[in-house]
Amino acid sequence: MSYFSKRGIKIVLLSIPLLFLLISFSNAQHTDTLKQVTEHATVQAEAGEAFDLGQVLPLWAAIPFAGILLSIALFPLIAPHFWHHHFPKVSAAWALLFAVPFVYVYGGHAWHEIFHIYLLDYIPFIILLWGLFTISGGILVKGSLKGTPAVNLLMILIGTLLASWIGTTGAAMVMIRPLIRANAHRKYKVHLIVFFIFLVANVGGALTPLGDPPLFLGFLHGVSFFWTLHLIPEMLTVAGILLVILFLLDSFYYRKETIIHNPDEVTEPLKVEGAFNFLFLLGVIIGVIFSGMVHIGHFELLGVHMAIQNVIRDVWIVLMGLLSLKFTSKEIREGNEFSWFPILEVAYLFAGIFMTIIPALAILKAGEHGALAGLIEAVKEPWHYFWATGALSSFLDNAPTYLTFFNSALGKLGLSEEHIRAAFAAGDIVTKYPEFISYLKAISVGAVFMGANTYIGNAPNFMVKSIAEESGITMPSFFGYMIKYSIPFLVTTFIVVTFIFFA
Repeated sequence: MSYFSKRGIKIVLLSIPLLFLLISFSNAQHTDTLKQVTEHATVQAEAGEAFDLGQVLPLWAAIPFAGILLSIALFPLIAPHFWHHHFPKVSAAWALLFAVPFVYVYGGHAWHEIFHIYLLDYIPFIILLWGLFTISGGILVKGSLKGTPAVNLLMILIGTLLASWIGTTGAAMVMIRPLIRANAHRKYKVHLIVFFIFLVANVGGALTPLGDPPLFLGFLHGVSFFWTLHLIPEMLTVAGILLVILFLLDSFYYRKETIIHNPDEVTEPLKVEGAFNFLFLLGVIIGVIFSGMVHIGHFELLGVHMAIQNVIRDVWIVLMGLLSLKFTSKEIREGNEFSWFPILEVAYLFAGIFMTIIPALAILKAGEHGALAGLIEAVKEPWHYFWATGALSSFLDNAPTYLTFFNSALGKLGLSEEHIRAAFAAGDIVTKYPEFISYLKAISVGAVFMGANTYIGNAPNFMVKSIAEESGITMPSFFGYMIKYSIPFLVTTFIVVTFIFFA
């Protein structure tokens, strides 16, 4: 890329934030936004209600969020060298583009939202990913695995089954490197990585609250731990369809390749080195369960209520990761081609995503009182919940999206968390609130399954992509992934699931 092109991109990156700042400031002065916010907060305070920023935020406040998504989608195509070296700066630019006018217009309310999302969501999110990434990077599967269609199917099936018990991130990080090594001799292997993302990094996490963050949120809000096993029919249907497609597709590509078999090649038996790291993975799981079942108390940090048990969980996960680093030999990590780049890429990009996602989530949480009231009010049937939750989870954080529609379903039926918590405890939730259960199933599988629709739908997606690219596999672009894979294979599968389970 020429110097002029590089300079032009930098000028555009700088000019867009400045232009948006000017528009924001002038709009605030024109509409007297500060006064409106103050009056709105006063009215809600007099009514004994907490101030809801989502009720006053305009929909265009989500423009920076759209901007960072487009940057992730387009820059690797139009300026790959620039993106590889400067993506943290692009992420920071979009974050500041939103944060500066947001704080200027909404003051203390804005600071509270920023502290809230970073202290309660982003930092625990990154700690969990870092812990699972670090520990699983110390597990080396060695042996003469050859990536035939049958072997690939078996490996992805194992990862899918593991995902609900060690999390989609844990299963993805344990299984992705053995899959890549087994197919090092293959010419066509992009489809394997994509279907790995579909199944191991998303669909496989549907059966327990350990599998995916939305289900863990449901557990914290009253859903019993083992209720998610009722999603087995939906999970088996989607996984079954995708596994059949994978086998047929991989068999087609395998027949197109010229596989040279070396008769003098030494066959090594399968073995796992660093297996003690499974104990550290178990430690992470215990920490997550502990934070959901034990309630010690709260304290305030920068105006945000922090649960003591969650802080203990995060410190514990960091400890598990550090112990893994200490006791895992350098040779094992080198055998895994372990590097910190994938987790750093996720940390940098999601730091910007979590900042710019604030208005979108706030507006969603405001429900019928926010700028997306029409969407919330239109969601009435189970299949509505499935597609609304899923479509938004493809681009937004699927955990708060799940919680938004979870609360929407409760409100629609005039229920509270106490009602469903008591019904789950008594074991009569299905007979007592059958309509809510039909909504809950749709919300749960929509949030988990459709995180596979884009690279940003679930954090393991990006990490798997990054590891594959580090191994020399050219992955499809953001839109290429959707057009070539997720829309034809996933969306059509979800249409079938709609008619079977939610119509």
